[in-house]
Amino acid sequence: MITNIKDAFKSRINSIGLPILALCWVSFFWGTTWLASKEGVKHMPALQLAGIRQFIGGSLYLAFFLFKKTPWPKGKQWNTIIILSLLNFVLSNGLSTWGVKYISSGLGAIIGAMVPLWIVFISIFKGERVTRLAVLGILVCFGGVCVIFYEHLLDFLQPDFQFGIILSIAATITWAFGTLYTKKKAASFNPYFSLGLQMFISSIFLFSFVGATGASIPLSEIPANSWWSILYLVFIGSVLTFIAFIYALQKLPTELSSVYAYVNPIVAVILGAFIFGEPLTTAIIFGGSITLIGLYLINLAMRKKQYKS
Repeated sequence: MITNIKDAFKSRINSIGLPILALCWVSFFWGTTWLASKEGVKHMPALQLAGIRQFIGGSLYLAFFLFKKTPWPKGKQWNTIIILSLLNFVLSNGLSTWGVKYISSGLGAIIGAMVPLWIVFISIFKGERVTRLAVLGILVCFGGVCVIFYEHLLDFLQPDFQFGIILSIAATITWAFGTLYTKKKAASFNPYFSLGLQMFISSIFLFSFVGATGASIPLSEIPANSWWSILYLVFIGSVLTFIAFIYALQKLPTELSSVYAYVNPIVAVILGAFIFGEPLTTAIIFGGSITLIGLYLINLAMRKKQYKS
């Protein structure tokens, strides 16, 4: 009986494909991490939460690769790892975690999906030619954002809401720079080991900052809800989902592996409404859909440009 179940399970995985399952995992569970962050920062400083998350996650990666006696990075590889730890984890992850303290997890996830928009703007600033499709995508994106924020016009009078939006946008911009830097400095160094090093190094920066500014609380005062959020973010967000993401990225075509970026906000918005009672209005549904369509057009334009080059 057990053997038959195992054989049926293996057959099912083979028919679907392990990379597709990895992509489905990323698409759903990275959406849930916005809610875990939102719950965690209700009870403790956001940057301290991000630091603890990256420290535990990075330590787990490092322990594994030290056990496997994996070679350490050499020379200029360290420069790349340190820069990416600053861009992707200290700034992008740290600021996005801080941002959801002041805005809904669903809104944070929608803003977080706007990385391709900033990549196009950065390309324009660098003097690169932008296709008509990319311009159309930008205009559609802008229209979607206007629809989303139509109901939040009065919220912009609140300093906390303004601060949360600024933090969330800054997080996506730094992730865009990190993405471009990764493409430019794509190295042969083990991506999983690099990920662990980036997490661990970023935790040192974050702990140093919160310690210097006095923006931390004693570990004994962190409530159980925040610890559960941290553990979820570590094992689901930082370990399992990152492994699945890199695996899917290596095994699937770019246009397929990028699907997660459109599913994550949908998951965050729907679960945010059910779990936290966050508003699920017509403006958010309609505006979010328009924004995701615009992002798809931008991604499509970027892929066509890569194919031609």
